Amino acid sequence: EAPYTLRVCFDDGNEQVINFRPVLAGGLYGPLRDQVIFEQVRLDPEMHTLVWPNGADFDPTTLHDWPRYERALIARAARWELSPT
Repeated sequence: EAPYTLRVCFDDGNEQVINFRPVLAGGLYGPLRDQVIFEQVRLDPEMHTLVWPNGADFDPTTLHDWPRYERALIARAARWELSPT
Protein backbone atom coordinates (compact mmCIF):
# COMPACT_ATOMS: atom_id res chain seq x y z
CA GLU A 1 0.00 0.00 0.00
CA ALA A 2 0.97 3.67 -0.30
CA PRO A 3 2.54 5.55 2.63
CA TYR A 4 0.08 6.18 5.48
CA THR A 5 -2.35 3.73 3.89
CA LEU A 6 -3.67 0.62 5.59
CA ARG A 7 -5.99 -2.13 4.48
CA VAL A 8 -8.37 -2.79 7.35
CA CYS A 9 -10.43 -5.99 7.31
CA PHE A 10 -13.42 -6.61 9.55
CA ASP A 11 -15.11 -9.76 10.84
CA ASP A 12 -18.22 -9.04 8.75
CA GLY A 13 -16.18 -9.16 5.52
CA ASN A 14 -16.05 -5.38 5.09
CA GLU A 15 -12.68 -4.07 3.99
CA GLN A 16 -11.44 -0.50 3.85
CA VAL A 17 -8.26 0.81 2.27
CA ILE A 18 -7.64 4.00 4.24
CA ASN A 19 -5.15 6.74 3.46
CA PHE A 20 -4.69 8.31 6.88
CA ARG A 21 -2.36 11.11 5.70
CA PRO A 22 -5.11 13.77 5.34
CA VAL A 23 -6.20 13.29 8.96
CA LEU A 24 -2.76 13.23 10.59
CA ALA A 25 -2.84 16.59 12.35
CA GLY A 26 -3.00 18.00 15.83
CA GLY A 27 -1.34 16.92 19.02
CA LEU A 28 -2.48 13.30 18.94
CA TYR A 29 -2.45 12.36 15.25
CA GLY A 30 0.21 14.80 13.99
CA PRO A 31 3.13 12.73 15.32
CA LEU A 32 1.96 9.87 13.09
CA ARG A 33 3.23 11.82 10.08
CA ASP A 34 6.59 10.36 11.03
CA GLN A 35 6.45 7.22 8.91
CA VAL A 36 8.46 5.27 11.50
CA ILE A 37 5.86 6.05 14.17
CA PHE A 38 2.93 5.45 11.79
CA GLU A 39 4.26 1.99 10.97
CA GLN A 40 4.16 1.04 14.66
CA VAL A 41 0.38 0.60 14.35
CA ARG A 42 -1.07 -2.43 16.10
CA LEU A 43 -4.48 -4.01 16.53
CA ASP A 44 -5.62 -3.62 20.12
CA PRO A 45 -7.12 -7.01 21.12
CA GLU A 46 -9.48 -5.49 23.69
CA MET A 47 -10.70 -2.41 21.81
CA HIS A 48 -10.62 -4.13 18.40
CA THR A 49 -9.17 -1.07 16.73
CA LEU A 50 -5.91 0.32 15.40
CA VAL A 51 -3.65 1.90 18.03
CA TRP A 52 -0.28 3.61 18.00
CA PRO A 53 2.33 3.82 20.77
CA ASN A 54 1.52 7.50 21.45
CA GLY A 55 -2.09 6.63 22.35
CA ALA A 56 -3.63 7.58 19.01
CA ASP A 57 -6.49 5.38 17.86
CA PHE A 58 -9.68 5.51 15.82
CA ASP A 59 -13.12 4.31 16.79
CA PRO A 60 -13.73 0.90 15.16
CA THR A 61 -17.05 2.11 13.72
CA THR A 62 -15.28 5.04 12.09
CA LEU A 63 -12.78 2.69 10.47
CA HIS A 64 -15.53 0.29 9.38
CA ASP A 65 -17.53 3.07 7.74
CA TRP A 66 -14.58 5.26 6.71
CA PRO A 67 -16.18 6.72 3.55
CA ARG A 68 -19.02 8.09 5.68
CA TYR A 69 -16.65 9.89 8.10
CA GLU A 70 -13.65 10.74 5.92
CA ARG A 71 -14.65 14.25 4.81
CA ALA A 72 -15.55 15.33 8.35
CA LEU A 73 -12.28 13.94 9.71
CA ILE A 74 -10.26 15.75 7.04
CA ALA A 75 -12.07 19.00 7.85
CA ARG A 76 -11.41 18.48 11.57
CA ALA A 77 -7.72 17.82 10.86
CA ALA A 78 -7.51 21.06 8.88
CA ARG A 79 -8.88 22.96 11.90
CA TRP A 80 -6.34 21.23 14.17
CA GLU A 81 -3.57 22.44 11.86
CA LEU A 82 -4.78 26.01 12.26
CA SER A 83 -5.13 25.83 16.05
CA PRO A 84 -2.17 26.72 18.22
CA THR A 85 -0.96 23.79 20.29
